[in-house]
Amino acid sequence: MDKIRGKVWRFGDHVDTDQIIPAERLVAENLGCMDRFIFEKVRPELAGAIGDGDIILAGKNFGCGSSREHAPRSLIQAGVSCIVAESFARIFFRNSLNVGLLLVECKVDAAEGDELEVDVSGGEVRNLSSHKTFQFPPYPEFIRDLVAKGGLMAKIKEEQR
Repeated sequence: MDKIRGKVWRFGDHVDTDQIIPAERLVAENLGCMDRFIFEKVRPELAGAIGDGDIILAGKNFGCGSSREHAPRSLIQAGVSCIVAESFARIFFRNSLNVGLLLVECKVDAAEGDELEVDVSGGEVRNLSSHKTFQFPPYPEFIRDLVAKGGLMAKIKEEQR
């Protein structure tokens, strides 16, 4: 998990959790297929277009709103490998790490469709399309390990074996 590559999907500031996964979709029969409903009210084409390993690039305060962990879980189900944003809502940040979704706080210049490479241990985001590089504080090893293992519960289960 040291390096992640993916196609960029762009968003602006203040993307809230109800935009990520609408509250009315959070019923028991949808929990295994939440990926079909991501961003359906703001970008309905996205659910069918995001590919495994793709990266969401956003502005400030990504994940604001409710504290449900369904939002990061739905993005994982859709195949999103990482979200790079200028800043994250704190509860969304913690929920994401707890379920194994990598978040990187970094202001990155990239267009939708560009390819990014995120070097988690080196603290760099490279725009492979424009050849620009951006820096962020690298995560400590225990956080990289937590995300690589699929989140907190997966890590605990593995350690109990």
